[in-house]
Amino acid sequence: MSDMSDMGGAIMTVLAVGGTGNIGSLVVRELAGRGTRVRALSRDPDKEAFPSGVEPVRGDMMDPDSLRGALDGASTMFLLSPVAPTELGMALVALALARDAGVRGVVYFSMINANRFLDCPHAAAKNAAELAIARLDLPATILRPNYFFQNDLMIKDAILGGTYAMPIGSVGVEMVDARDIAEVAARELMRREEAAGPLPRELIEIVGPERMTGDMAASIWSEVLQRRVAYAGDDISGLEAKVGAMNGPWIAYDQVLMFRGFHREGMLGSAGSADRLTAMLGRPLRRYRDFATETAREWGRQPPEATC
Repeated sequence: MSDMSDMGGAIMTVLAVGGTGNIGSLVVRELAGRGTRVRALSRDPDKEAFPSGVEPVRGDMMDPDSLRGALDGASTMFLLSPVAPTELGMALVALALARDAGVRGVVYFSMINANRFLDCPHAAAKNAAELAIARLDLPATILRPNYFFQNDLMIKDAILGGTYAMPIGSVGVEMVDARDIAEVAARELMRREEAAGPLPRELIEIVGPERMTGDMAASIWSEVLQRRVAYAGDDISGLEAKVGAMNGPWIAYDQVLMFRGFHREGMLGSAGSADRLTAMLGRPLRRYRDFATETAREWGRQPPEATC
């Protein structure tokens, strides 16, 4: 069983910090589905719907005492810090507390190009957290995921209106499905849980199987929806106002700086990254066309498949 250690049969627990958001909740679900004992940190556990067997624990990344309590008895920690002005501070405190608690492993959620997009606040924060992991000598896996397919759900109205409006640029982005990210994270957490002792630090780039551009994404949506969808282009002058109306001005400008990085150098993993993930998962990585086809059906906008 994945929830038992090799050290006297002690029950072992993964603490998920950041396990209630879009990605973190998928990681928690993957772990629970694989029989791993999971404790999920939440500011308000009564309002969260966790999978069966998941232990909710009340806590806040801004409250070190609550994190200490959540870490008590945890053997491994999954850490996903929210994109916010306080992201780095929250990550540093959580990592230091994990070291103090003597956890056997940490899986930290960073991003592709975190060490290159240093003019983008949330990328710079993740890069600094990566450096802190080394400084603290934590037995950790750093996950560097690419842009998620599911981010494009935010532009549903634009896509259905005939425009692919996410300004991902023309250099190329190795987009990846959030479900693949969650499975890689869960497998890595289980690997560290089940090891006889702490494992060396490791970095895993999580990419998709193909390089996508704005024009390529628009072309796929055109085929899937059977109507013309055009790429809106790389102009991000209106992005700040649109994102700011939904998420506030700080997040908006942070996103502007990130997309400038996309346009400057793309979001591409190292050679062999996709092959490594395929071997790890034992199956092909999901493709953007499959995501678009599945999503169009959910939107009720794709003709049914032929039956003969």
